[in-house]
Amino acid sequence: MNKNWIPHIFFCLVAGSHFATGQSNTFSNSIGMEFIRIEPGRMVVGKFQPPYPVPEDTMKDVKRLMMMYMGEGRPYNKEEFELAKRMATADFSQGFEVIIDSPYFIGKFEVTQGQWKKVMGDNPSVFQGGKIVDEDSHPVETVTWNDVQAFLTKLNRLEKDCKYRLPTEFEWEYAARAGAETDIPWPEIQRTAQLGAVTTQKIGQKQPNSWGIYDMLGNVWEWVQDYYNEKTFADPIPLKAGTEHVLKGASFVGDVKNATYFTHAAGPGNGWDVGFRVVMESRRE
Repeated sequence: MNKNWIPHIFFCLVAGSHFATGQSNTFSNSIGMEFIRIEPGRMVVGKFQPPYPVPEDTMKDVKRLMMMYMGEGRPYNKEEFELAKRMATADFSQGFEVIIDSPYFIGKFEVTQGQWKKVMGDNPSVFQGGKIVDEDSHPVETVTWNDVQAFLTKLNRLEKDCKYRLPTEFEWEYAARAGAETDIPWPEIQRTAQLGAVTTQKIGQKQPNSWGIYDMLGNVWEWVQDYYNEKTFADPIPLKAGTEHVLKGASFVGDVKNATYFTHAAGPGNGWDVGFRVVMESRRE
């Protein structure tokens, strides 16, 4: 990122946005979109070290160990342990380090139907009207990646002092993880993610992550800027071209198994459970 980015952001915020009451790192633009400042840092992406039932040097006491791992029932035999070990080793990935070297501002919430209507004048969402209460507070959905680009073009015309875009996959994941080095525990997913529902839910109804960002997991899948690489995890250098873009975060029809910030999925998804959030930056000179 441009090293002159920080002072330009300050001008952008003073000219086109305002401080939210009592929160110096939260800003709101003219159509009510709120943003959280994310500080630089680093994370390891793509680390996957699946366990196999027991370390090799404990094989001498298989029955006792399997009582510990699985409770009553038939324990694994030695051949099954060896197969589990080979499978886990084959899928092992050390991951790679990603450095976020400049601060950025990301949407505190997913873009809502009300915000979409203010910019675009219509509402493409399936879950609106009689299907939900207070549709303007629900995330917009049924939007393609190209639909989002059209929204951003119009938003940038309205908000002339700031520039809006989709987050990169690494920006999205860094903000979602909020400093976490390992995968999110299931109890925390239940506290923070909108899951197991039949419609979208109003934004901000579950707990935010530790950086104050809501609904990074669940509610709607979120488009990011990057092209999908047809792999389980992102590459250290994102593709510059492709046929589809990456989706992050899972949706309201998901469960704790797929609602993780590590998930590297591809569009177009179901459509009716796909939305987005926005990054704000200054207009570069």
